[in-house]
Amino acid sequence: MRPDTAHAWKVSPREAVAIQQRLRSLVIDRDRAGRIESVAGVDVGFEREGRITRAAVAVLDLADLRLIDTAIVRRKTGFPYVPGLLSFREIPAVLEVLHRLRGEPDLIVCDGQGRAHPRRFGLACHLGVITGRPTIGVAKSRLVGTHDAVPDRRGAWVPLRDGAETIGAVLRTRVGVKPVFVSVGHRVSLERAIELTLACTPRYRLPETTRQAHRLASGR
Repeated sequence: MRPDTAHAWKVSPREAVAIQQRLRSLVIDRDRAGRIESVAGVDVGFEREGRITRAAVAVLDLADLRLIDTAIVRRKTGFPYVPGLLSFREIPAVLEVLHRLRGEPDLIVCDGQGRAHPRRFGLACHLGVITGRPTIGVAKSRLVGTHDAVPDRRGAWVPLRDGAETIGAVLRTRVGVKPVFVSVGHRVSLERAIELTLACTPRYRLPETTRQAHRLASGR
């Protein structure tokens, strides 16, 4: 964790909100990622009625989406389930599993929100800011905001807005299935986040990063 972003993880929900508000100004929503050759996806789940957090990471070569590295960890859960504060529940395990990789991926694709969050600081933003790594959020469902209908063709998207502010994109990755919700995490623009999401979804609705990490976590 970078010194200017260090904070405790075992905090109250009120303290967690204050941390989000302090760190959200550090999010870089422009392209500062450089060349992206490897992309990582993380799957976070809970075992033993939520007492154990399980995090699995799968790293793929962006050119052909070939699996090149994996890791998995389990640790005691240290934060309760609170909507809007999931990063405090999940990121400690994510940090641990990322440290087990042989190298640093060029991009982390998070199964969750980035800027498309009530305080503009979802898991993808939080993870990106504290690690300094480029991140994007690709979520299965909407947390906040409104949008128009998305045309039923691959690559079509419409803005996700909260009032007058564009906080993400609602992207069709496959014809005839529900769209996904893409938003900036850190050091990647929304336009580039859309491009990268499409590059990671050649066949299915969800990015291969997410699918491979989930497969690893479930033992399939």
